[in-house]
Amino acid sequence: MKQLFLASLLGSTIAMCTAAMAADTDLKTLEAAAKAEGAVNSVGMPDDWANWKGTWEDLAKTYGLKHIDTDMSSAQEIAKFAAEKDNASADIGDVGAAFGPIAVKQGVVQPYKPSTWAQVPDWAKDKDGNWALAYTGTIAFIVNKKLLHGSEAPKSWADLKTGKYKVSIGDVSTAAQAANGVLAAALANGGDEKNIQPALLMFADIAKQGRLSLANPTIATMEKGEVEVGVVWDFNGLSYKAKMANPDDYVVLIPSDGSVISGYTTIINKYAKHPNAAKLTREYIFSDAGQINLAKGNARPIRAEHLTLPADVQAKLLPNEQYKKVTPIKDADAWEKTSKALPQKWQEEVIINMQ
Repeated sequence: MKQLFLASLLGSTIAMCTAAMAADTDLKTLEAAAKAEGAVNSVGMPDDWANWKGTWEDLAKTYGLKHIDTDMSSAQEIAKFAAEKDNASADIGDVGAAFGPIAVKQGVVQPYKPSTWAQVPDWAKDKDGNWALAYTGTIAFIVNKKLLHGSEAPKSWADLKTGKYKVSIGDVSTAAQAANGVLAAALANGGDEKNIQPALLMFADIAKQGRLSLANPTIATMEKGEVEVGVVWDFNGLSYKAKMANPDDYVVLIPSDGSVISGYTTIINKYAKHPNAAKLTREYIFSDAGQINLAKGNARPIRAEHLTLPADVQAKLLPNEQYKKVTPIKDADAWEKTSKALPQKWQEEVIINMQ
C-alpha cells in the first residue's frame, strides 16, 4: 500500500512539475510572439485611468511593446471591434463588467486565461476566459467643498435628495460609470438590477430643481469649477483629487446609505493584429506587478487577497469601513437588460425635467 501511495504521490508531483514547466514554456512562447509583434493598441485604457500608464511603461521596458490608446466608452469599444473586423486598429480594450458578456454574445472577442486565473473569483470571470475583472470600482462621490458655499459635503444619496448641491453623473447612454451610478442610487433607495425606478425618480426630482448638471465629472470639468458633486468610481475620484492643484478642496467618499461594487474587464479583439501582445498584456495586468500598478491608480485589484500592497499604496485607498453597505451586482442578466433600456428611460424620465 505504501508503495502504491508513494507511486501515486510521485506521479502527482511529476504531473504538477510538468504542468508548471508547460505553463512556464507557454509563457516564454507567448512573450517571444508578443515581442515579434512589437506593439499593442488599446481602446478605453488611457494613462490617467487606474494608472494604465504604469502598465504601458512596464510592457515597453520589459518586452519592447509600443503602445497607443484611443479613449472611448465601453459600448463604443465593442462597436469598434464589430465594425472594423479584419481591419482592426485595436487589440485590447477595457470595458465595464456588464459589457463583457455583451462582447461575447456579439462574437468580437477571443479568450485568454492568465496564469493567475485560479485566484480570480468565479463571480468576476467568464469560465471560458473571454473576460475577467482585473480591478473593482465602487460608486463614490467626489465633492468640491469650495463650491458648497458653507454647506456640509453630502455623505449619502439622501443628502443629495434634500441638499442644494449640483450633481454631475455623466452620460448614462455611453459610460459604464454613469450607468452604475444610477444603479447605486437605486440600491440605496430600495431598488435593484431589475428596478431602477427609485433612482430615476430621485434624479428627476434633482433635475426639476435645476440641480442636475450635464457636465461629465472629469479632471478638466472639475478644474474649471463645473462640478460640485460628481458621481464617479472610487478609483477615479481618488485619482482626480490627487491631481488637483488644491487636493484638500476635495473629498472622496462612498455614500453611507449604499452603493454598488463592480469592475472592469479587458476584452481581447477577435480580429486583433497583435493578438499575442494583447494576451501578454492581460497576463501582465493579472500579475502581482500589474495588480499593484492598478492599486497605484487607486483601483482595488481583483487579486487583493493574494497581494501585499506597499504601505504607501494601501494608504491612498479609502478605509474599509466605508464599504460596509456596498453591494455587488447579483443579477448580471437583469442588469444587462436594464442598462440597455436605461438611456431611453433617462431621456424620457430625467432629462425631460431639466430646467
